[in-house]
Amino acid sequence: MSNVNKPTVAYWIISIVALIWNATGVNMYLQQAYKTDSFKAMYNDEKALELINNTPTWAMGAFALAVFGGLLGSVLLLLRRKFAKPVFMISLLGIIVQLIYNLFISKAMEVYGPGAAIMPIMVLIIGIFLVWYSQKAEAKGWLL
Repeated sequence: MSNVNKPTVAYWIISIVALIWNATGVNMYLQQAYKTDSFKAMYNDEKALELINNTPTWAMGAFALAVFGGLLGSVLLLLRRKFAKPVFMISLLGIIVQLIYNLFISKAMEVYGPGAAIMPIMVLIIGIFLVWYSQKAEAKGWLL
């Protein structure tokens, strides 16, 4: 007997790409949180490094929630678990809080210019997509 609710190849590709994307986010969070030498080396501009090093705890907490939630959601998607959707929703909440800080509270726009909005908006779009896709996967019966 075959499973009629077998996920498509696209499902597996999206799940793996989501895992890699969110693992990269976790790496960036850990580098920023621990202020590693490789992280500091990414910034030639002292103002940019100062801005990042002075990120408030609540914004770093939102960053952690976003990336660790995204990583866990991606693992759950790969394991075909329904709990992926609420975990992605929690991650999205972290993304939104972090976006508000980066675009409206910090001086990122002053330091980086209008380009500072590109990455946060891209992260938001991907976060929304992962919530939507996990909901779609659940509706199709791909998640158990």
